[in-house]
Amino acid sequence: MGDLTTNFSRWEFECQCGTDCGYIAVDFELVNVLQDLVEHFKTKYGQRVSVEITGPNRCPPHNKAENGAPGSKHQFCIAADFKVKLVDTNHKINPREVYDYLDIKYTGKFGIGLYHNRVHLDIRPERARWGI
Repeated sequence: MGDLTTNFSRWEFECQCGTDCGYIAVDFELVNVLQDLVEHFKTKYGQRVSVEITGPNRCPPHNKAENGAPGSKHQFCIAADFKVKLVDTNHKINPREVYDYLDIKYTGKFGIGLYHNRVHLDIRPERARWGI
């Protein structure tokens, strides 16, 4: 059980710079969209689903060290990179399937990026899409 939603805890979004920089806040709408992903794929596949946050918040020095864009939404605690998997079978859901679901459900808003092994989501008000 998470302390934000059923599946998410605040610590999952904390900056991983290793300096205790304090970048641990997270946008509630971001967490709700990620929780929606869990529920959607749980219904679709009939199994428990987990979302692994692979790119949480970044303080400015950590963003620079990660070669993040100067205006990266990770610096504003409104973005996450992640992978989705089925817990019972350890099957990873194809990032394209996750991207397509988000793109269709949130057609006119948010930043959604597709990478080879993960998806990016940020809660910007306007629509932005990119990827492989």
